[in-house]
Amino acid sequence: MATKKKIITVEDHAIFREGLRRIISEMDDMELVGEAPNGVEFLKMLKKVTPDLVIMDIQMPEMDGIEATEKALQFNPSLKILVLSMFGEEEYIFSMVDKGIYGFILKNSDVTDFKKAITRVSDGQHYYSEEVMQVLVKKVRGYDTMDKITFTHKENEVLRLLCKGLSNAEIAEKIFISTRTVEGYRNKLLQKTGTSNVLNLVIFALRNKLVIL
Repeated sequence: MATKKKIITVEDHAIFREGLRRIISEMDDMELVGEAPNGVEFLKMLKKVTPDLVIMDIQMPEMDGIEATEKALQFNPSLKILVLSMFGEEEYIFSMVDKGIYGFILKNSDVTDFKKAITRVSDGQHYYSEEVMQVLVKKVRGYDTMDKITFTHKENEVLRLLCKGLSNAEIAEKIFISTRTVEGYRNKLLQKTGTSNVLNLVIFALRNKLVIL
C-alpha cells in the first residue's frame, strides 16, 4: 500500500475543521496528522511533524495565516501551502501569493474543488480556484512587447500543459521528453516572458491569450 500524504489544517473555526476532516477522510491517499486553531500552534506542530500539505486559513487569533505562512516557509522553504479563505479580496490573494503558496481556494468552493486542490498541491502543482484566478489575471497588465516574443512548438506545448496544472513529470510523460528537458523549456519560457515563477507565467499566458483553457 502506498504511503499516505500527511496533511495539517490551520483553521480557527471548529465547523470548518470538521468539514476538512471529513473531506480528507474520504481521500484514500491522504491522512490528517494535525489540526491547529492558529498560527502559533501550527508553528509548534511543524517542529514535530513534516507534512506534505498545509491547508491554511488567513484570519485567525494570535497569529494569522499570512504571518504563519511566512514563518513556516522560512523554517521549511519546500512546504506546500494551500490557502483556504472566506475572502476573495485582492489584498489577501496577492499577499499570500507573494509569500510563495502553492494554491488559494475559497471556502464556498464545492467538495470536488477541495479534493482537486488538495491532490494537486500535495503533488507539487499550483491550484487556484476560478474566482481567484480571475482576480489574478485581471490585475496583470498585458505586455506591449508580445509581438516580439516567439515560442518554439515545444515551448508552446509545455506552456499549454503548465497552464492546465500539470507537473514537470506529467508533462514529460505526455510529450515524451525527460523531466530535465521540461525544466529547460519552462526556464526558457520564464526568461522570454520576464516572469519570475510558473504562476506568473500562467497568468501572463492567459492574460495575453497565448493559451485558451
